[in-house]
Amino acid sequence: MFDQRSRRVTVVALLLQLLVLSDLSNSVGAANSVSAFVQNAILSNKIVIFSKSYCPYCLRSKRIFSQLKEEPFVVELDLREDGDQIQYELLEFVGRRTVPQVFVNGKHIGGSDDLGAALESGQLHKLLAAS
Repeated sequence: MFDQRSRRVTVVALLLQLLVLSDLSNSVGAANSVSAFVQNAILSNKIVIFSKSYCPYCLRSKRIFSQLKEEPFVVELDLREDGDQIQYELLEFVGRRTVPQVFVNGKHIGGSDDLGAALESGQLHKLLAAS
Protein backbone atom coordinates (compact mmCIF):
# COMPACT_ATOMS: atom_id res chain seq x y z
CA MET A 1 0.00 0.00 0.00
CA PHE A 2 2.86 2.34 0.79
CA ASP A 3 4.33 1.66 -2.66
CA GLN A 4 1.07 2.56 -4.42
CA ARG A 5 0.70 5.78 -2.42
CA SER A 6 4.34 6.64 -3.10
CA ARG A 7 3.84 6.07 -6.82
CA ARG A 8 0.71 8.24 -6.85
CA VAL A 9 2.55 11.06 -5.11
CA THR A 10 5.40 10.73 -7.59
CA VAL A 11 2.99 10.74 -10.55
CA VAL A 12 1.14 13.77 -9.19
CA ALA A 13 4.43 15.59 -8.59
CA LEU A 14 5.56 14.82 -12.14
CA LEU A 15 2.26 16.04 -13.56
CA LEU A 16 2.54 19.27 -11.61
CA GLN A 17 6.08 19.77 -12.89
CA LEU A 18 4.90 19.20 -16.45
CA LEU A 19 2.11 21.75 -15.99
CA VAL A 20 4.53 24.32 -14.61
CA LEU A 21 7.00 23.70 -17.45
CA SER A 22 4.17 23.91 -19.98
CA ASP A 23 3.06 27.27 -18.56
CA LEU A 24 6.64 28.54 -18.64
CA SER A 25 7.15 27.47 -22.24
CA ASN A 26 3.84 29.09 -23.22
CA SER A 27 4.96 32.31 -21.54
CA VAL A 28 8.30 32.20 -23.31
CA GLY A 29 6.54 31.41 -26.59
CA ALA A 30 4.17 34.34 -26.08
CA ALA A 31 7.05 36.67 -25.29
CA ASN A 32 8.90 35.45 -28.38
CA SER A 33 5.81 35.96 -30.55
CA VAL A 34 5.34 39.50 -29.24
CA SER A 35 8.99 40.25 -29.89
CA ALA A 36 8.68 38.75 -33.37
CA PHE A 37 5.54 40.81 -34.02
CA VAL A 38 7.27 44.06 -33.03
CA GLN A 39 10.38 43.33 -35.08
CA ASN A 40 8.36 42.15 -38.07
CA ALA A 41 6.16 45.25 -37.97
CA ILE A 42 9.21 47.52 -37.91
CA LEU A 43 11.06 45.69 -40.68
CA SER A 44 8.05 45.04 -42.95
CA ASN A 45 6.55 48.52 -43.03
CA LYS A 46 7.88 51.85 -44.22
CA ILE A 47 6.33 53.67 -41.26
CA VAL A 48 5.20 52.15 -37.96
CA ILE A 49 3.55 53.96 -35.08
CA PHE A 50 2.99 52.16 -31.80
CA SER A 51 0.09 54.20 -30.48
CA LYS A 52 -2.90 54.41 -28.20
CA SER A 53 -6.12 55.50 -29.83
CA TYR A 54 -6.92 58.20 -27.26
CA CYS A 55 -3.44 59.70 -26.94
CA PRO A 56 -3.15 63.30 -28.25
CA TYR A 57 0.57 62.85 -28.99
CA CYS A 58 -0.20 59.76 -31.04
CA LEU A 59 -2.90 61.66 -32.91
CA ARG A 60 -0.36 64.39 -33.66
CA SER A 61 2.09 61.85 -35.05
CA LYS A 62 -0.58 60.28 -37.25
CA ARG A 63 -1.62 63.74 -38.46
CA ILE A 64 1.98 64.58 -39.47
CA PHE A 65 2.12 61.54 -41.74
CA SER A 66 -1.36 62.24 -43.08
CA GLN A 67 -0.27 65.74 -44.07
CA LEU A 68 2.76 64.21 -45.81
CA LYS A 69 0.39 61.84 -47.68
CA GLU A 70 2.04 58.85 -46.00
CA GLU A 71 0.09 55.95 -44.54
CA PRO A 72 1.76 54.43 -41.48
CA PHE A 73 1.15 50.98 -40.09
CA VAL A 74 -0.45 51.83 -36.75
CA VAL A 75 -0.52 49.44 -33.81
CA GLU A 76 -3.13 50.69 -31.33
CA LEU A 77 -1.89 49.15 -28.10
CA ASP A 78 -5.06 49.93 -26.14
CA LEU A 79 -7.15 47.98 -28.65
CA ARG A 80 -5.06 44.78 -28.50
CA GLU A 81 -5.05 42.06 -25.85
CA ASP A 82 -1.26 41.93 -26.06
CA GLY A 83 -0.86 45.72 -25.99
CA ASP A 84 0.82 45.72 -22.57
CA GLN A 85 3.24 43.03 -23.70
CA ILE A 86 4.07 44.99 -26.85
CA GLN A 87 4.65 48.10 -24.76
CA TYR A 88 7.01 46.14 -22.51
CA GLU A 89 8.82 44.82 -25.59
CA LEU A 90 9.26 48.41 -26.79
CA LEU A 91 10.80 49.27 -23.43
CA GLU A 92 13.28 46.43 -23.91
CA PHE A 93 13.90 47.35 -27.56
CA VAL A 94 14.20 51.16 -27.49
CA GLY A 95 14.33 51.98 -23.78
CA ARG A 96 10.94 53.70 -23.73
CA ARG A 97 7.45 52.50 -23.05
CA THR A 98 5.69 55.77 -23.76
CA VAL A 99 3.58 56.25 -26.86
CA PRO A 100 3.83 57.02 -29.62
CA GLN A 101 6.96 55.23 -30.72
CA VAL A 102 7.62 55.95 -34.39
CA PHE A 103 9.83 54.01 -36.81
CA VAL A 104 10.63 54.99 -40.40
CA ASN A 105 12.38 52.48 -42.66
CA GLY A 106 13.41 50.47 -39.61
CA LYS A 107 14.94 53.49 -37.85
CA HIS A 108 13.58 54.52 -34.47
CA ILE A 109 12.54 58.16 -34.60
CA GLY A 110 11.12 58.38 -31.09
CA GLY A 111 7.98 60.04 -29.82
CA SER A 112 5.82 62.89 -31.03
CA ASP A 113 8.30 65.64 -30.15
CA ASP A 114 11.13 63.69 -31.80
CA LEU A 115 9.00 63.25 -34.93
CA GLY A 116 8.21 66.98 -35.00
CA ALA A 117 11.91 67.81 -34.67
CA ALA A 118 12.79 65.36 -37.48
CA LEU A 119 10.16 67.00 -39.67
CA GLU A 120 11.49 70.51 -38.98
CA SER A 121 15.12 69.53 -39.53
CA GLY A 122 14.38 67.78 -42.83
CA GLN A 123 15.60 64.44 -41.45
CA LEU A 124 12.13 62.90 -41.76
CA HIS A 125 11.94 63.72 -45.48
CA LYS A 126 15.38 62.16 -46.00
CA LEU A 127 14.29 58.98 -44.21
CA LEU A 128 11.05 58.79 -46.16
CA ALA A 129 12.85 59.32 -49.46
CA ALA A 130 15.34 56.56 -48.66
CA SER A 131 12.79 53.80 -49.30
